[in-house]
Amino acid sequence: MTEFFIFLQLGYQHITDINGYDHILFVVALCAIYRIKDWKKILILVTAFTIGHSVTLALAALNVIEYSTELIEFLIPVTIIFTCITNLFHKSSDSVLDIEKFSPIRYVLALGFGLIHGMGFSNYLRSLLGKDENIIPQLLAFNIGLEFGQVLIVAIIMAISFLVLEGFKVRKHLWNLVLSSFVAGVAFKLMTEKWFF
Repeated sequence: MTEFFIFLQLGYQHITDINGYDHILFVVALCAIYRIKDWKKILILVTAFTIGHSVTLALAALNVIEYSTELIEFLIPVTIIFTCITNLFHKSSDSVLDIEKFSPIRYVLALGFGLIHGMGFSNYLRSLLGKDENIIPQLLAFNIGLEFGQVLIVAIIMAISFLVLEGFKVRKHLWNLVLSSFVAGVAFKLMTEKWFF
């Protein structure tokens, strides 16, 4: 097995690991307002998040930036809660024919919050890299693995949303409120655990 494939697998396993569910929660929060037919918008949104965390992941792994781990662990749930709050104020149609409008602010937030989440990944990646001189191939493989994992998470979320919205005929606005409120509640618990460490 090549080193590239090993790091690709590690990136995939890291994002899909249920023990690291804070990043999964963020992806769920990003997807909560969309239907399955909005898959292109979702893919761009998740890719914006990947670009953001790839930048800080690389900078932190190369020791270009330094930060407080405790602060980042606190800020990650804050980004989830903030995303959920924006979801709660989102006005969406219950019509199956309506497509979500492009919202540049959501993409900027996903990119910006990705910068914070990338710092959350960096300690794990740094421990894997050790003293390697050239870490670019490993960083690339790790990030591709993360993206694959995120796309899988998105596919699962969209399948569940499709079942709820089309199968059980739940109103889209109600589903968004329930899903976003649940995710915000779990993130709030995470945040208070980090705050009172």
